[in-house]
Amino acid sequence: MTEPSPEAQYTFRRRGGDRITFDVQVYAAIVKGAILGLSRRNWSGMENIPLQGPAILVWNHYSDIDPILVVHYVYNAGRHPRFLLKESIVRVPVIGAILKRSGQIPVKRGSAEAADSLRILRRELDKGHVVIMAPEGTVTKEPNRWPMRGKTGVARLALESGAPVIPIVQWGALGIHDRKRDPKFRFGRKPVTVRALPAVDLSPWLGREPSREDLVAVTDRIMEALRDGLAEVRGEAAPPLFDPRQQRPEESESSE
Repeated sequence: MTEPSPEAQYTFRRRGGDRITFDVQVYAAIVKGAILGLSRRNWSGMENIPLQGPAILVWNHYSDIDPILVVHYVYNAGRHPRFLLKESIVRVPVIGAILKRSGQIPVKRGSAEAADSLRILRRELDKGHVVIMAPEGTVTKEPNRWPMRGKTGVARLALESGAPVIPIVQWGALGIHDRKRDPKFRFGRKPVTVRALPAVDLSPWLGREPSREDLVAVTDRIMEALRDGLAEVRGEAAPPLFDPRQQRPEESESSE
């Protein structure tokens, strides 16, 4: 049975999505309780996240805490959120066990498995799961927190799997935590917007072996969708996609 209303589900999960084991439900309740105490949510667009079948969810990554906000949103949208994460994190007592039990995907940096992380994600998609990716691979270096040009891994995964790519834009996380601020955390409920957008149209590139130029073009199309969606949320004009490789060294140092 599917959720009859396309409106965002603030309290309960949408019906008809992934089944969640009891222990993962307990972990989710703990995380949700903490986030509810820190944010006032403005959610929309959940109807753009399919309740069943594979999908690649991409988000604009601009803070240390925004992955948790995206997890909360995707969980309430009815899906089981799955991320790639550093293998070292799963060695942390208690937290590591919870992450592994909740289906997160540890990858060792520099290992053969890390180099083949797309294969791991493809396997999850083949099982009908959703995977969540930050196409930039890191927190954006754009000075005003706009999305920057992404890495082509997401494009290759999308074209090889045929799974829809659904942008999730979010804004407001810095009100909760900002690594450049002292103190970094600010308590009290801060406004946070999360919005899922329609799947990115990649039809011009489907059904053929992608060239390097194709992968770059697809990646830019995905990042432009994130940028344009964020511009609507922020109520600002969208700038050109930021390319950190063209940034002057002194600018890079000042943005750390």
